[in-house]
Amino acid sequence: MSLTSEPVRVAVVGTGQWAAQHARVFSTRADAELVGVVGRDPGRTAARADAYGTRAYTDVDTMLAAEQPDLVTVCLPNEVHFAPTLDLVRRGVPLLVEKPLVFDSAEAAVLVAEAAARGVFFAINFNHRYAEAVQRAKAAIDEGRLGEIVFATWRFGGEPNFGTHPHANLIETQCHGLDMLEHLVGPIASVTAQMTDMVRPGTYTTLAVALAFASGAVGTMLGSYDSSYAYPGAQHLEVNGTRGRALVEDTVARLTLSTVGSEVHEVWQAGYFNDPGRGFHTTFDRHVDAVLDALRAGAEPPVHARAGQRAVDLATSIIQAFESGARVATA
Repeated sequence: MSLTSEPVRVAVVGTGQWAAQHARVFSTRADAELVGVVGRDPGRTAARADAYGTRAYTDVDTMLAAEQPDLVTVCLPNEVHFAPTLDLVRRGVPLLVEKPLVFDSAEAAVLVAEAAARGVFFAINFNHRYAEAVQRAKAAIDEGRLGEIVFATWRFGGEPNFGTHPHANLIETQCHGLDMLEHLVGPIASVTAQMTDMVRPGTYTTLAVALAFASGAVGTMLGSYDSSYAYPGAQHLEVNGTRGRALVEDTVARLTLSTVGSEVHEVWQAGYFNDPGRGFHTTFDRHVDAVLDALRAGAEPPVHARAGQRAVDLATSIIQAFESGARVATA
């Protein structure tokens, strides 16, 4: 689809904590209009709609008929994404969905295939890609400043977001790491894994993964629900090459670029007035910039839902590696 210069009409499905960020972003942009919020609880939905100056709905069909949005964002509890998303895909509605896409590889394949068959605009919010530190690191890698990439490390952990799935940490939280490592280093070719459920038997709250990339590089990923986001260095991302290293701290806090043999380092850190640069929530604003540009141009989303499918497939391989005690190919 190709849109005019009129504001893009956007509806948000969901009334949870992160859905409030969706409502905030689209209600404050000059190039978008938040035309509705859909939720199950009438009181909660009305309160959310009132807070952001829009209309409340408790039924998706009613909202679609009344508002005819150009874009619908889906921000529902993590384990119930499949059926509502499939319904919207089959209606041909342009979508921006939250991660994880789903928890099951077969369901992910259905969503992506159904969207492709209908030519549906289908974006997913891997907003870590839009942190200033990450974008500068990506540019340095693409420019060859790090040389040939040899290894990469991702560590991310904080308070748990428990659901019913035993691998919630891996699928709904560490999907950011899986996406980021492939975004910066390229396809992951195989994995081996260790996990522990010692804190909450039956739920794997901390995991360690060894990665082999198709390029020949190797990597590690450590993800935990047994840590705290209050700790310094809750997130650590390092990409090391033959000529230099990129180190991203806490996603938005700092980027350090280093050159082999040099004790002088190049550092990006948000300045005094650069509130958007230092804020995690504003990584979503930056992603939305790119999403709306692509939607208006009739182009593919900047981060297609295929990236969400890939993250689910990689997570499935990691679970298989842990359960089998063997190395599992991910191609």
